[in-house]
Amino acid sequence: MSSWLLTDQGLFAQQQDSLSPQQLKMLSVEELLEIEVSLVSRSPQKLASAPSSVQVISGDDIRHSGASNLAEALRLVSNLQVAQQRSNAWIIGSRGFNAPFSNKLLVMIDGRTVYTPLFAGVFWDIQNVLLEDVEKIEVVSGPGGALWGANAVNGLINVVTKKTSATQGLYASVQAGTFVKDQASLRWGGKLGKKVTYKLYGQHYDRNSTKNPDGSDFQDEWRNTQGGFKIDWEGNKSDNYTVQGDYYGGTVKTGDNYSDFNGQNVLARWRREISDSSDLMFQIYYDRYYKSDAPGMTSDEIKTIDLDFQYRFPLAKRHTISTGAGYRRVKDEFISTNAFIAILPSTKNLDLLTAFIQDEISLSQSLKLSLGTKLINNVYTGMEWQPGIRFAWSINNKNSMWASVTRAVRTPSRVDVDYFSPAVPQPPTAFSIVGGPNFRSEKVLAYELGHRLVSGSRSTFSIATFYNVYSDVYSLEPKSGTLTYEVKNGSEARAWGCEFSGSYQLLDTWKLRGGYSYFDIKLKSLSSQALDPSHLSNDVNNQVMLQSITQLPAGLHLDVIARYLDYLPATLATSTVPGYFTFDARLAYTMKFLELAVVGQNLYSKDHTEFDELNIPRSVYAKLTLRL
Repeated sequence: MSSWLLTDQGLFAQQQDSLSPQQLKMLSVEELLEIEVSLVSRSPQKLASAPSSVQVISGDDIRHSGASNLAEALRLVSNLQVAQQRSNAWIIGSRGFNAPFSNKLLVMIDGRTVYTPLFAGVFWDIQNVLLEDVEKIEVVSGPGGALWGANAVNGLINVVTKKTSATQGLYASVQAGTFVKDQASLRWGGKLGKKVTYKLYGQHYDRNSTKNPDGSDFQDEWRNTQGGFKIDWEGNKSDNYTVQGDYYGGTVKTGDNYSDFNGQNVLARWRREISDSSDLMFQIYYDRYYKSDAPGMTSDEIKTIDLDFQYRFPLAKRHTISTGAGYRRVKDEFISTNAFIAILPSTKNLDLLTAFIQDEISLSQSLKLSLGTKLINNVYTGMEWQPGIRFAWSINNKNSMWASVTRAVRTPSRVDVDYFSPAVPQPPTAFSIVGGPNFRSEKVLAYELGHRLVSGSRSTFSIATFYNVYSDVYSLEPKSGTLTYEVKNGSEARAWGCEFSGSYQLLDTWKLRGGYSYFDIKLKSLSSQALDPSHLSNDVNNQVMLQSITQLPAGLHLDVIARYLDYLPATLATSTVPGYFTFDARLAYTMKFLELAVVGQNLYSKDHTEFDELNIPRSVYAKLTLRL
């Protein structure tokens, strides 16, 4: 469930609203570490003391990257593996299990959970925020189930947009290029009286096709149009209200056919601040999406109503209690006239009840202990629990360490339980795949140890090491005497690795940030008859990302992002993908109200493959931006 804490920026963020991008880059590392994050403990805390492997990318980092959508912006996070599979499809994961149905990463946008219960993953093509209005993106590696519930198994992503008080006036941009054929955005922010601010926005884009191995178009170009609003009302010194919503629709080409998608969402949140250490929140949102597959003649429509309540208060002198409860009602309608695929029953209600409690204990001025658990009740497996314990030790004002042991679950999705391929029963001698009526939640027990170092006033570094033990992992096993393969929990895994990230302010006008991650996993089937489970986790062992942001004289900016990813081995479902190096570059000229930028993406080679066989082409676009 979600929380007002996902959008509460605290005093430092309020100060940020009044700073220009140039002033932000002049902040010292210590000041940047004052940025508050909320994913780790469900309460605002300084990044410097967060007891987890957490990275934060600011809206300024995104603007200087040249990213044109949310999935591209997430390439700035070195503890995520981002692979573009098609023009409109990305596979994004953390600490393993990157696969076409990546399902162990929880994603939230302004407190609204956006994973689909169809396969427990994310349709990235329908997550289109206006990047200009993103305040920050928090990314936590490792489980967060003790606070956030199901599917927060290997990581969490939290996208926070700016308060409407920081989006006043006119913003307009147009761009045109090769892969991103055209894109236009328009936003207006204003006031209603002294306490109410608002914004209205709209954006549209057309994207070109990826390439087949022979260089021909794969014919998967797509387009999307989206609009929305946000209203913030400061009722009094204690109460704050937010109402926001979005509407979108578009098409994706598949060969000679077109598939449609559309959706709407609306969210309302009330927060009351009782004291510096006590507050409560109530939130409700409605979300609907529809996606069709014209060639396969399938469609999926999911409607969600989500209610969430949270209360935080001090207990005695050393304890801070956070507790809450939520209810989510999901109605899924999957229609198929395709003889190859069916989800049965076609319509299903997926109710989810949740409750959590956490106690943050101050053992001393420098040592804190957090104990908590999340309880969830779902329609497939009933009650699940996800406890966690975290230690945070502030050694001094430059060094901090953390350690954690957490348990998380990935609850079953409709693809796990209600899937049939082909759509009708087959004779024992015919190959088929069916869902597992007794499929249980996948589980992980995760251990993590990390260290964060502030070196002087210009650099900060962090390193995290982890070891994860997975049980009851997805498997496909034949029914006795048949070629019908059923979904079961017949796999297990061990994963380990380390993540390094840092930033360095070389000059007042030159900033470097980036990171390196190493990951390894051993998957094992408990049945000799099960299909090879390697397709469940198609992950690189090594990846590196480096971003350079440079302010040049005469209003010029030169920004470069370089990345390297290891090769991906072949699996039952995918081909071998060679390791690749590429870089993006952005040259911009900024005047008082106007900015003209030329951006090149994937510049190192003509094209490259990131997942399976399709090639992602080199692209160039020009962008003109007006800010008044």
